[in-house]
Amino acid sequence: MKKIAILSSDRGVNLEAIVEHFRGLENYEIDITLLTDNVNSEVLKKAQNLGLKFRYLPYEENSVYFASANYDLIAIDDYKRELKPNVLEFGRFINIHSSLLPAFKGDDALARAFSAGVKVSGITVHWCTNEIDGGKIIAQYPLLIGNLMHFDEFKTAIENLQNHLYPIVIEKVLDDKVFDFQDLFDSYKKSCSGNCDSCGGCENQ
Repeated sequence: MKKIAILSSDRGVNLEAIVEHFRGLENYEIDITLLTDNVNSEVLKKAQNLGLKFRYLPYEENSVYFASANYDLIAIDDYKRELKPNVLEFGRFINIHSSLLPAFKGDDALARAFSAGVKVSGITVHWCTNEIDGGKIIAQYPLLIGNLMHFDEFKTAIENLQNHLYPIVIEKVLDDKVFDFQDLFDSYKKSCSGNCDSCGGCENQ
């Protein structure tokens, strides 16, 4: 039985996708808990609707809690606070970031990348360290930005990529399996509906 936590403060963009991914795997035993520092968050309502275990975890209690929680993995999803080094030492923490790191680290990565006029953006899953968005990269996936793409379209495309790829990366990390970009590329191609204009790998284009 794998034991993971999803740590979120706000929308929890990837929570439903993560839960659906693992519920769709045969004979995969996993225990998922949502942890949030915001009792009024949208992600808490999502967890309740999904029938997940959840816990309100004030930021100040992180160190004490994770010291005894014994999770196999903690996946950060829209968490608004910086985790301190004395918290990170109590588990394996990964994060998903809305840029191709090391470009556009920190907050508002989507808006800054779009405003800068970049033509290729994407997402990155990385290990968490005491440097913001500075941990070793686990996986990345690109997104091509067309000249006529609006910001809302860009944001939706990035979130769609996250929904598909974060659960796969979490599964691979949990199972200590080696994977590469091509695995993620092929997986996204198979699931693509053909409605996107910019994923960089859609076989329906």
